[in-house]
Amino acid sequence: MKKICSIILVVGMALIAVSCQQKSPVTEPVSEEPQINTTMEDLLTRRSVRQYTNEVPPMEVIEEICKAGTYAATGMNRQSPIIIAVTNREMRDRMSQLNAQVMGREGDPFYGAPVVLVVLADKNVHTYVEDGSLVMGNLMLAAHAKGLGSCWIHRAKEVFESEEGKQILAELGIEGDYVGVGNCILGYVVYWVK
Repeated sequence: MKKICSIILVVGMALIAVSCQQKSPVTEPVSEEPQINTTMEDLLTRRSVRQYTNEVPPMEVIEEICKAGTYAATGMNRQSPIIIAVTNREMRDRMSQLNAQVMGREGDPFYGAPVVLVVLADKNVHTYVEDGSLVMGNLMLAAHAKGLGSCWIHRAKEVFESEEGKQILAELGIEGDYVGVGNCILGYVVYWVK
């Protein structure tokens, strides 16, 4: 019963807030067709993509997607996650090989995507998994909003706990108690014509 009352209360408050803000009658005609805002459209239409072209998106687009990731909510606003944008093919392939080794398989777990956004979070922050997961969600939605495909690839934790993974972090100048939360692969989608 409490849950229903809370929903009614929230809906009631929203209606009050809307009616209080409205100072004059609406004079514009109301559209007969329901409209959906772009945020909702992105939430409802984003899908994981597993086939990419080799073309690397422009750096300003990658930076904008990363910026969206940094705006994710975090526990107590600690903002502990960091994002590493990997566009260097040699480094990307090295990370792909490590990821495949964790699975005990060969092949490319990054599905040919030319960009990998690695999300790491400070393991001393008790909400690091949740914080990093919210960053991953923002990254995938931002990629979709920019017309790119994306997919969450697991095993970042295992890769960056390995000696070679730690070496990669050191080469990139990453210091601290960071743990891998996920890899957000992204790029232009391969569309098949039938």
